[in-house]
Amino acid sequence: MSDLVKFSVLENGVAVITIDNPPVNALSPGVPEGIEIAMRRANSDRSAKAIVLIGAGRTFIAGADINELATAAGPPDLHRLLAEMEDCQKPLVAAMHGTALGGGLEVAMAAHYRVAARQAQVGQPEVNLGLIPGAEGTQRLPRLAGIARAVEMCVTGAPISAADALQAGIVDQIIEGDLLAGAAAFALEKAAKSARHPKTSERNEKLGADPENELIYAAGRDQARKIRRNQKAPLKAVEAIRAAATLPFAESCQRERELFSECVKSDQAKAMIHGFLGEREVAKIPGIPKDMPVRSIGSAAIVGAGTMGGGIAMAFANAGIPVRVKDADQAALDRGMSTIRKNYESSVKRGRLAPQQLEDRIALITAQLNYDGFDRADLIVEAAFENMALKKQIFADLGKIAKPGALLASNTSSLDIDEIGATTSRAENLLGLHFFSPANVMRLVEIVRGRATSLEAIASALAIAKKLKKVGVVVGNCHGFVGNRMFLPYMREAQFLVEEGATPQQVDAALYDWGMAMGIFAVDDMAGVDVGWRVRQEWKAYEKPGARTPLVLDKLYAMGRYGQKTGAGWYRYGDDRKPIPDPEIDELIEITASNSGIERRTVSDEEIIERCIYIMINEGARILEEGYALRASDIDIVYLTGYGFPSYRGGPMWYADTVGVAKVYQRVCDFHNQHGELWEPAPLLKRLAEENKTFAGLDKERAKALRSA
Repeated sequence: MSDLVKFSVLENGVAVITIDNPPVNALSPGVPEGIEIAMRRANSDRSAKAIVLIGAGRTFIAGADINELATAAGPPDLHRLLAEMEDCQKPLVAAMHGTALGGGLEVAMAAHYRVAARQAQVGQPEVNLGLIPGAEGTQRLPRLAGIARAVEMCVTGAPISAADALQAGIVDQIIEGDLLAGAAAFALEKAAKSARHPKTSERNEKLGADPENELIYAAGRDQARKIRRNQKAPLKAVEAIRAAATLPFAESCQRERELFSECVKSDQAKAMIHGFLGEREVAKIPGIPKDMPVRSIGSAAIVGAGTMGGGIAMAFANAGIPVRVKDADQAALDRGMSTIRKNYESSVKRGRLAPQQLEDRIALITAQLNYDGFDRADLIVEAAFENMALKKQIFADLGKIAKPGALLASNTSSLDIDEIGATTSRAENLLGLHFFSPANVMRLVEIVRGRATSLEAIASALAIAKKLKKVGVVVGNCHGFVGNRMFLPYMREAQFLVEEGATPQQVDAALYDWGMAMGIFAVDDMAGVDVGWRVRQEWKAYEKPGARTPLVLDKLYAMGRYGQKTGAGWYRYGDDRKPIPDPEIDELIEITASNSGIERRTVSDEEIIERCIYIMINEGARILEEGYALRASDIDIVYLTGYGFPSYRGGPMWYADTVGVAKVYQRVCDFHNQHGELWEPAPLLKRLAEENKTFAGLDKERAKALRSA
């Protein structure tokens, strides 16, 4: 018997198989084998009348061990176990609490019956990793829930509640109160009623028939292309479900295995697994043990009620943390609170929030014109305009007001954290918390470490990010940190491309089709051309004398074309805020290029992608070598969670590995020869290319060195 699986028999004659593989009872090596041994024991135990399979701790089985997926050609081979479960001589009941996801739900569906706690959730989220269910999930799910529900669950990857699972036929009963006691009673009831118990593989009544099914498959493919653009796995999931309805069970299972194998070997799956593991890796900071005490954040305060301040306030309120929001201007404060309420009202209209939840969250936000109560806040976040003098004055005030031990954070997107906080004399408690707009939605928070920021403060910031359901990435204090330091050359290169002959819509279309969430010019219009212009003024001090600079942005700013907010920027906008190509801008670009002696030409989509993406990779290599990012994967997570980089490409540095670092380096050298010093190859990129190494390999080398240190 595996230590990961426990066996016992209750006084009422119910054998209990308990999976005990914390923290989430993943199907790691030893778990499937342990279940198999325990089942055989239960079958041979004459005192056992029925069997309950249950999870210890906080959940049932949350899925496969992702580390195994990252290093092997697939999940553990569950097919024999699932067949033995169906062939079990005694009624087998899967009792689910917490989450039954992926392989966890697949195991449960092979049981004769399924019961669940009221708060349980079930799902097939494999598409989030570029995969399809690989343990007969696409075959049993449609037999229990029907073709339409199976397609929806496998394409979206979203879990459903126990109540929805009951209605769909996935769950047979919801247990109120003690789950084990309820499951045992249910199992005994089934044992008393019948000697034969249903095999999911033999249930065909919900599989439907053509042509109705073909309409469902077509709708599923359309949904996949809409919500998982360019991804292969959801389309293959639909194909596997179609096999369930058109082939005998054994043959359709074989087809599922073939499709799973295609997915797990794909670059998309490898990239998405890299992103999944990378999100967990970012919290591992050298010098910070897992058990380091962190400061409890029972209340927060924010300086600034603008777009960022209001969004950050919502993030705290969403987490149940009371927050004060200060602004020096009553009109600005009123606008900020009005925007917060409108955002919550929008969530109510979409069914994502109940009306009472709206009022509860608004009640957690206190709007004010002074610093009253800031002396009691555990965390204070400055979210004022991107102006060094203003921020220094605010921190001078906070240094006098904040209680001892309070964390002081700036939401600056690029300015020097140490200079901002120099007036506070609280360097050990000072850091950056760079939220991304809209802060109540975007998952990324760059945690900027100052020269004297304590490890306890960093650990506390990571804990805060987790509590806010954000991904906190610790970065160094350089201009622009990680995200914006790479974003500036990305934006700059896009503007050079339109000066040289492309149009904004061509650049945006190429980037969007490649996988970016939005084109770069559409992003600039959404964020505000005026905001980009102000940031550029701050960056001028860091530009190399004589280096080429973009020309059109300044003209847009002078024309008052600030983007969506003014109805015109790089594009024109109507009431729906959708970008409309503007001939006036095309003409402006042509005239500007001509007046500056820039020869215009035909620019290919391939060149657009290479110049926009490779310039980020080159800058990322510099950041990594200079130590402002701990790992290449940290850079990837910044871009996956904060900048709309496609998950199936794994982030800029992972993408470089996929293309081949040597190939990327060669193209960077080509662009260096064509376009000058802004394309000077990063020394680290050059070294990895010459040594035939990868950024992922470099991460492994550094992790190994840290472990042995």
